[in-house]
Amino acid sequence: MKSSAKPKCLHCKAFYIPDRRNLRHQRYCAEPGCQQESKRQSQRHWLAKSANQNYFRGPENSRRVGEWRAVHPGYARKKATPPAKPLQDVCPLQGPQPQEVAETTSSRVLQDVFPMQVALVVGLISTMTGSVLQEDISAASRVLIRKGQDILGWLPVAGSPLTTAYEDQTTPLSRTAAARAAPV
Repeated sequence: MKSSAKPKCLHCKAFYIPDRRNLRHQRYCAEPGCQQESKRQSQRHWLAKSANQNYFRGPENSRRVGEWRAVHPGYARKKATPPAKPLQDVCPLQGPQPQEVAETTSSRVLQDVFPMQVALVVGLISTMTGSVLQEDISAASRVLIRKGQDILGWLPVAGSPLTTAYEDQTTPLSRTAAARAAPV
């Protein structure tokens, strides 16, 4: 039967689950700091071997590097980055064309000029609420009108459709319950 003991990381001393492919020889956990320490130790171990002491020094290694560079020309050179292309084409500025304003002699009110304003308001409220039901549009209209009155400091006009308090109406069931209520 296999042992379920977790090894302890040599760097952070925390227990970890080793990668299944490296169970035999993994000594560090997967944390970035521990991986850096693992790399440092591996390099130190590699350089400690006598065969690797002068691996990067000496005339034979210089010749080896020179041969490799001859086979791979331009490997170490940075590629020149192409010049950045503009996101848009440059367009010449165009000034506004002078236009004559035609004077209108008729003095018409907004309702005459724009007879569809009710349809506009209903469509706008429908778009804002995301509903086409008349009940939803009506409720949203009442809320918006009350908010507008509050902002402008207007008092609701008695007898208007907005002051007929639908909220104050009671159902027959609630009236009978109120009549039977015990005194406090």
